[in-house]
Amino acid sequence: MNSLKDTFYAYIQTLQDQICAALEAEDGGATFQEDLWERPGGGGGRTRVIENGNVFEKGGVNISAVHGELPDTMKAYFKVEEGDFFACGLSLVIHPKSPMVPTVHANWRYFEMYNKQGEIVDAWFGGGQDLTPYYLFEEDATHFHQVCKRACDAHDPAFYPKYKKQCDAYFWNAHRNEARGVGGLFFDYLKALPERSMQQWYDFVTEVGNSFVEAYVPIVNRRKTLSYTTEQRDWQEIRRGRYVEFNLVHDKGTLFGLKTNGRIESILMSLPAHVQWRYNHQPEKGSEEARLVEVLENPKAWV
Repeated sequence: MNSLKDTFYAYIQTLQDQICAALEAEDGGATFQEDLWERPGGGGGRTRVIENGNVFEKGGVNISAVHGELPDTMKAYFKVEEGDFFACGLSLVIHPKSPMVPTVHANWRYFEMYNKQGEIVDAWFGGGQDLTPYYLFEEDATHFHQVCKRACDAHDPAFYPKYKKQCDAYFWNAHRNEARGVGGLFFDYLKALPERSMQQWYDFVTEVGNSFVEAYVPIVNRRKTLSYTTEQRDWQEIRRGRYVEFNLVHDKGTLFGLKTNGRIESILMSLPAHVQWRYNHQPEKGSEEARLVEVLENPKAWV
């Protein structure tokens, strides 16, 4: 019988293939370049990056499975003196060319921690998916959230409101006092409970993973042919600056990767190719740009 970690790793390998195929079909030009790598200390991964496509300027769909002794920083974090770990997951960030098409991020992961005897002492799932538009099409945000809600409702009607709220709280650029985007789902430390087994958590997390293409690709398809101006492209690059700020200042996944001698190219794959920081840039009152910022400062219910 396969262990849960083997089952989940096999799942994310297949999911990576499915997502890459769907995005390549939507782009119609560029294909993902694959980069296999090994981690000193145990494990490795399969990074896939798409660049300079018809639709996607830069994006990555990466999987990894790493293991070994917990680094000192993580021992301190988990308050343990010794132990080994296993972690695997799929992480993706897609930055489209057009400012009319939103950036998207998703991640689904599984973690195990072991004692000296090699027995599992802790295990959990985490993940989610979230949307970062540059121009606000309310029907796109609603569609994305409806797909997220449907995946959650198949397991527990309490999940969507809970994990939507956690997403709004997590992807919050505190130093800017605004959200990174229009949210989605975020969950972490999903552990075995009397009322929910690890197998049931696996079923939930994979349901969310399976919903990703349906949540994102129809939005890309609707918006990718819209025309845009140089000024709108500038706005996209200014907003991407906020995306970079979140990832480098607040994101736990980025910080975990940097502290555990992760592979830098894979960790920083999430950063866009073209970005601007303008001094004290303010959108014009009443503009579409200002309408977006209003929603980012006051996250709303989309479904």
